Amino acid sequence: MSTPSTDAAVPVDQSLVLDDLDEKFRAFQAFRKSDSAATESILDALGAQDDVDKDIVLQLSSPAPLGHPERFAEAHALMVRSLEVLDRNGARGVRVRGLGPLSPVAAYLIQQVALFVVRSYQSSVVDQIMWLYARREANAQLDDPSRAMLTRARMHMMRLAPGFKRNPLGVPTFLLGGAVLSTLLQVLGSALASALDSLITRIVAIVVVGMVVAGAAWIILRGAAVARRRIKLATDAPLRALWETIGRCGNPPRDQSRTIAMIAIVLTFIPWVLIPAGLLVSYLTR
Repeated sequence: MSTPSTDAAVPVDQSLVLDDLDEKFRAFQAFRKSDSAATESILDALGAQDDVDKDIVLQLSSPAPLGHPERFAEAHALMVRSLEVLDRNGARGVRVRGLGPLSPVAAYLIQQVALFVVRSYQSSVVDQIMWLYARREANAQLDDPSRAMLTRARMHMMRLAPGFKRNPLGVPTFLLGGAVLSTLLQVLGSALASALDSLITRIVAIVVVGMVVAGAAWIILRGAAVARRRIKLATDAPLRALWETIGRCGNPPRDQSRTIAMIAIVLTFIPWVLIPAGLLVSYLTR
């Protein structure tokens, strides 16, 4: 008859990393508004040192995929409507006065700059929203009602994405990279090479180039301003509302109007350097 072993296995209480994190995150959420000393202690234990670190802990410790699930569908619908309105009106009806026969040409070029900014912004917004929806959907529990809402919203954006991710330029792509542009550049290069034989033609060419650069800078600046005003009017508030209902997801995407405006401002100073330098070189090489 066998005797029971005295070395029977004893269950070992194994603590999981997940349990430790869950405990710290719960304590952080419980104390962060009422006990600053306890909050700082928890942050130190997690390794947080600066404001960005604190934001990381705050976002990690907020397990709900949606901050305001009861308003998410409404905010999503408003955001989609705002993109539709911006797509239709972002670069429409640009007018230029005071340039005589050049006014329609300037208006068209300004419209192209505005269209580039608007369509680039739309493409970026759609991409970021789709990825944000997909990520929040993935970290939602299977029985969380927010998961189904995020799935539907993500599928909406996937169907809409091709319409908002069109060519950011209003002119056909083949005109920019094909035979038409190549031919124009060859003709222009030949004309300049033959015209720059004398001092007078050099001076005229330098002044003309400076004026063209200044005009291009003005057009870019006006186009960026038009795009920023209409993006702000159509989408800034709806996008902030969506980000607010999702919660703990940073800041909404921004458009490129400020960057393009800075490029235009830099271009405005080029003629002041180009023209004097060109005149000096022409004088020294006459």
